[in-house]
Amino acid sequence: MAQEMILRAQTIDELRQAQAVVLPLAYGLSLEQTARVIGQSVGWTCRLRNRFLAGETVGDGQRQRPGGRRRQNLSIEREAEVLAPFLERARDGGILVVPQIKAELEAALSRRMALSSVYNLLHRHGWRKLAPDKRHPQSDPVAQEAWKKNSLKHSPESSSKSRRRVRSS
Repeated sequence: MAQEMILRAQTIDELRQAQAVVLPLAYGLSLEQTARVIGQSVGWTCRLRNRFLAGETVGDGQRQRPGGRRRQNLSIEREAEVLAPFLERARDGGILVVPQIKAELEAALSRRMALSSVYNLLHRHGWRKLAPDKRHPQSDPVAQEAWKKNSLKHSPESSSKSRRRVRSS
């Protein structure tokens, strides 16, 4: 069976899996030697052999590939549905307020969710912050300048020489 698989292998992964089975049986190679010949680690070579013995062929679609959305809270369509009113307002020049979106998502899920999950969701749907705020909306430039003028750094009395006290004996 494995020798037939070597002949009809379509991909390099299928060929390596067949070789992981055939080389130790036909040529008496150890697992380490087989791994070196097929260019894989010992652990992966062992896994390829065990999958073959279990009736699995690498790349046949029986196993899920790594990655993906296996732990999704909502489907992509449902996420888009919940976000639609917020993104429409943002496109029309409104501000996207993340805590409001978080509250709406929590209501849709009937449970709490992390703020980072909301930002990940927004990123997934193509939202990004276009420009950072250059200043705080409640800042007072006059008060800031007054503070700079009166700070110790700019004050003539704050020099290191005037801070030293001369001890009298």
